Amino acid sequence: MISTWTRAATGALRAHPAPMTYGLIGLCCLIFVAGPASGLDPSYGTGDALLAAQRAYFARWGVVPAELFDGNPRALFTPATALFVHGSWVHLLGNMLFLYVFGAMAEERMGHLEFTLFYLGCGYLALLGYAAANAGSTETLVGASGAISAVLGAFLFLFPRARVTSLFPFLFFLPLRFPAWVVLPFWAGLQWMAARRATQGPGVAYLAHLVGFSLGFLYAWVRHGRTSRVKPPAQAPEGEHQP
Repeated sequence: MISTWTRAATGALRAHPAPMTYGLIGLCCLIFVAGPASGLDPSYGTGDALLAAQRAYFARWGVVPAELFDGNPRALFTPATALFVHGSWVHLLGNMLFLYVFGAMAEERMGHLEFTLFYLGCGYLALLGYAAANAGSTETLVGASGAISAVLGAFLFLFPRARVTSLFPFLFFLPLRFPAWVVLPFWAGLQWMAARRATQGPGVAYLAHLVGFSLGFLYAWVRHGRTSRVKPPAQAPEGEHQP
């Protein structure tokens, strides 16, 4: 998904299943395996034929900023369809790992329907924001990164003290555990620095990550700001005992 080295789990217990998170993961994997980017379907051919099929597939289902703002009604759907299309195995597996690690707890807190609408809505807006900033680009944008970045932003607000195991290349990939309020802002900072250095052309859409992360945090703040913190139990009156 995103050019980062944060990996593994939060260590927090999940009391309930997260069917929408796992369903989104399964759907993305199924679409990828059936498409030309996986290289598993021989009907797409090999060599130049396969590359041509991949380009056509991405152009059909991905976001092309120049087309999105030229009045083409079909292009308005592409920020939604692009969320389920990935360019390579590494792209897919990186995205799905992040969604698996952070999505389940966010879904449990938000509820299944709200989480699904949140994921799709923020993902759409993240890709739309990137396209607006690069309105003349003819490069195709695909992937669930914007939506998953929104999940990370919401997770930061909802579970700031959750412990996240991270791998840092400059520390020889030594696994270290930090609270989410340390790891996720650090990740967002990396995206911001990378976005400033990014140029037009194929690559990682860091700006979409930043837009998604910001939208996710703001949504959780507005929607769950009064309910996301667990209040301490009320003190029992003198002479009484709480069960």
